[in-house]
Amino acid sequence: MAFVGLGVSGGIGAYKAVEVARLLQKRGHRVQAVMTRTARRFVGPVTFEAITRERVITSQFAPGMNADIEHIALASTLDLLLVAPATANIIGKFANGIADDFLSALYLATRAPVLMAPAMNTNMWDHPAVVSNMATLTARGVRLVDPGDGYLACGWVGKGRLAEPEMIADAADRILRPQTALSGQRILVTAGPTFEDLDPVRFLGNRSSGRMGFAIAQEATRRGAIVTLVAGPTPIEPPQVAEIVRIRSAREMHAEVLSRVDSPNKLDAVIMAAAVADYTPAGGAVNSKIEKGGPLTITLERTPDILAELGTRRQGTRPVLVGFAAQTGDPVPAAGRKLAAKQVDLIVANDVSAPGAGFDTDTNIVTLVDARGEERLPLMSKRDVAAAILDRIEAVFHSHGTPASASSPAS
Repeated sequence: MAFVGLGVSGGIGAYKAVEVARLLQKRGHRVQAVMTRTARRFVGPVTFEAITRERVITSQFAPGMNADIEHIALASTLDLLLVAPATANIIGKFANGIADDFLSALYLATRAPVLMAPAMNTNMWDHPAVVSNMATLTARGVRLVDPGDGYLACGWVGKGRLAEPEMIADAADRILRPQTALSGQRILVTAGPTFEDLDPVRFLGNRSSGRMGFAIAQEATRRGAIVTLVAGPTPIEPPQVAEIVRIRSAREMHAEVLSRVDSPNKLDAVIMAAAVADYTPAGGAVNSKIEKGGPLTITLERTPDILAELGTRRQGTRPVLVGFAAQTGDPVPAAGRKLAAKQVDLIVANDVSAPGAGFDTDTNIVTLVDARGEERLPLMSKRDVAAAILDRIEAVFHSHGTPASASSPAS
């Protein structure tokens, strides 16, 4: 997770900065808004505070602020300073070293990358002073999200409108995302439960929330991977990835995973974090609701073992395969058996009955089991567990050489 200072200056595009903040948070970043005096004429600080859950900085002279010389303290902790919208006024201040408010002082004090999304009237954007100031800033390494063409707030039509929030958030994410062994790799992650329908009302399911798989998908995306997320039914909002596929049953998950493994765009890794049902009603669900009565017997049949099938089908070392072993009690013996039987590279084992671990929690306690042995991790957030799993996958990539999708022009 990166820390982004979101500078908001005084233009009508300031309302879009609220969505930029939301999108950055959705990508896993912490955001603190810094608003100029005129920005507050367009959007209230309380709006950003509600979105970011951080205090909004509006003045360098707020009571108590000088105790820590806050623009210096903030400047030293930022991973990115993003200004959206960047008006002609703030562009001029940045270019000429004027520091008469918190945002302009922050620019001079920080050594973090700076990204600006200009927004102004067409004639202002084309004015020689603005052109010169922009040239000065880009020569210093400031990066830009160019304004768009279209209908402007002033009634003109032309270049100058603030870029769309998605474009701005994507540009910020590209700066923040480190180049790793996962950059450009195609990774499929499964997450959540499967529901095996009994009738139009009832189903067999489990308590998986999808949080672990979502954390893995988010972290893989942050590291530059091209992630496909195959998710079972869960109310948790998924992270933003290259592709999201929603499924309900184990058979649907089997079909979606195998179709992507067999596609021309070969996968480099498959991480089966989903809690896939082992059994489903034989013959499928009945068409009408099962009415109350005496004892009910339901015949169950095994569902396809997706991970085992992937292990037998792969050729060579691709895709790297990661499975999960959710047990009650010591999960390591079962994980060792699964590692060998399913011919996979890594098993993430956990005791779902342990406090702070298992389903529908924000934390987990896992043991990573591979051919070299086992590594028990302490209680940690699922985001940190995801990072540890992906560190292991990166190590496998390094040991096997560069995956095909990283070197193929077709990828």
